[in-house]
Amino acid sequence: MMRSLSSAIGALRNHQLYLDVVAANIANVNTTAYKTSKVSFQELMSQTVRSASAPQGDLAGRNAVQIGLGMALGSVDTNFTQGSLTATGKMTDLAIQGEGFFVVRGPDGNVFTRDGTLDIGLDGTLVSPATGMRLLGWTADDDGNIDSTQALGQISIPFGQNLARATSEVQFQGNLSALDAVTTPATVRKSQFGVYDSLGVVHTLELVFTRVTNTGTPPLVTWSIGANELTVVAGTTTSTPLAAPPSDLTVQFDADGQIVDENAGLPGTLSPTINLTLAYTNGAAGAVITIDLSNITGLASSSEVSPVTQNGLESGSLVSFNVNSYGQVVGVFSNGLNRTLGQLALTKFVNPGGLLRQGENLYATSTNSGTPQFGAPGEKSRGLIAAGYLEMSNVDLALQFTNMIVAQRGFQANSRVITTSDELLNELVNLKR
Repeated sequence: MMRSLSSAIGALRNHQLYLDVVAANIANVNTTAYKTSKVSFQELMSQTVRSASAPQGDLAGRNAVQIGLGMALGSVDTNFTQGSLTATGKMTDLAIQGEGFFVVRGPDGNVFTRDGTLDIGLDGTLVSPATGMRLLGWTADDDGNIDSTQALGQISIPFGQNLARATSEVQFQGNLSALDAVTTPATVRKSQFGVYDSLGVVHTLELVFTRVTNTGTPPLVTWSIGANELTVVAGTTTSTPLAAPPSDLTVQFDADGQIVDENAGLPGTLSPTINLTLAYTNGAAGAVITIDLSNITGLASSSEVSPVTQNGLESGSLVSFNVNSYGQVVGVFSNGLNRTLGQLALTKFVNPGGLLRQGENLYATSTNSGTPQFGAPGEKSRGLIAAGYLEMSNVDLALQFTNMIVAQRGFQANSRVITTSDELLNELVNLKR
């Protein structure tokens, strides 16, 4: 008689826990990136009234007789299935499409979250406005390169920072006329162009093409190349020759008026590029500028050579930034330069169900979660980043209301067992009357 009471009392307690879990899930139906909890029950040990016996002679074996002693709470597991994404229009709001977690720095070390509600702190770092914890990742070097083998650190958005890009490549197009003859004085064609140094200051350079005697067999139309830097002081232009490697001083054209590549098997002396070495005197870093002449022809039309592109930029300040699918924070500067400032880190776990909930949408490692495996978004199922979106709760309200009914009916059924057991005990007590 007492076994039924004990079993029912334990069941009441556990169904109350079941209802507590359901209530917490429903309460967090609109919590960003909340993951549903799921209750599992297991039976308690059974009391063996009679042991099993093996077959003997003409008698078959008999099964054991066992009476269950009730049920117990088996586990409360976290369901980490992907929640739906909702657009917020705020580019610092980030959502993960995959299995990864953001890494944030807490007072006692790193903790983890799926909540990508972020903002810019007073120091320019990416922070969670709800907790004040900074998002972690890797900072890019001066060339915008990311080294994900380095230790994690905070990511800063340096608003107001000025940045220039020194010119390293210039592309030319045009024609050096095949009708230009070798004369005295020599036929000379010039082309001026601007390049930027590392400080964003523009310098004027000049290429000088001089018609010289044809060389090779068959003879190739040949032009020598010189380069000068032009400076204007008090209205007077000064031309300073620039050094170029000896093998890069000649450009030649074949019978079809096409530039000869020294690797093409013809007796040319030049690949379609030359390198100019510049030593600036204004404090800027020296540079080697590659001049691409591959689009120049040697046809019979008039001579005209001009630059079409160069990759340098004047000084500009950071005006905005964006986060791409791979977690790269790309700064947009007022001079048109886009440069990687850093990259968000994501982590995953062998057993995410072993993580400990810390409140405030945070998780911490446990002995059963495994160690965090840090990496870049898009690697090894960590997931991609969706900027301007947040992940919603994965609570299924229909399922939770069904579970509420199940918990309620289980509680009611076990309370009836207690009532019935009490009535039986009452009848037993009344036998003495």
